[in-house]
Amino acid sequence: MTRDSDQRIYVVVAAAGASSRFGDRDKLNEDLGGRPVLRRSVELFNTRDDVAGVVVAGPHDGFDAFALRHGDWVSLLGATLCKGGKEHRWQTVAAALEHVPDDATHIAVHDAARPAASQQLIDRLFAAARTAGAVVPGLPVNDTLKRVGLAAESLAEPDPLDAILGGAGKPDTDARQVIETVPRGDLVRTQTPQVFTADVLRRAYAQTQLDSTDDAQLVERLGEPVYIVDGDELNVKITTPRDLELVRNILNLKADRERPTHKRF
Repeated sequence: MTRDSDQRIYVVVAAAGASSRFGDRDKLNEDLGGRPVLRRSVELFNTRDDVAGVVVAGPHDGFDAFALRHGDWVSLLGATLCKGGKEHRWQTVAAALEHVPDDATHIAVHDAARPAASQQLIDRLFAAARTAGAVVPGLPVNDTLKRVGLAAESLAEPDPLDAILGGAGKPDTDARQVIETVPRGDLVRTQTPQVFTADVLRRAYAQTQLDSTDDAQLVERLGEPVYIVDGDELNVKITTPRDLELVRNILNLKADRERPTHKRF
């Protein structure tokens, strides 16, 4: 792919999350075919002709150890490493933006825990970003959605022995009551990378209210249009150990498809 002469895309890889739902291991350091998850995510972009640079934003606490573990290969891939936010994702992206050159025309933000994003998905996003100020990959919601109450209650039958045994060995029967069924026709599940013109994203981060679940939400607050393009079901975000196994299977499948076959004569 040839880079447009007037388009300079930089990619921010957000890698400062605490991985609390993954367990006591660092999910970004888990092995994926001989390379850590984080490296796999960076390698989605660093060899693309249409990417001018990559900024990896690591954890605020423990950054020195993070840099010691990943710094050499990050530098080898031509990427920049910086310290991310202490508490929130938006702090991490804001810190990374300080390392994106002023001549950037577009900035993509990608979760470090999504190492299986396809090049076809990135192609779609970058192509759409040539004419749109904010582009996000999204997938339709296929499951029925229910809004539920916050408080859980037990559905187990009372047992006098629970006062002594504490319900040991019984199945978990805590449940939350359904409040309503939510129409899903106009809903999508969003993914990353999300791509923005540099001006739009920088203006979004210049706002005073920066609490958000993703970068597109900050752009929406500007009143700027955000567009959804088709996402990819295989672009799985690693949150739990089960997700890691799923991504390993996905990458093995992709490798099998790309492996050349030889005819026998």
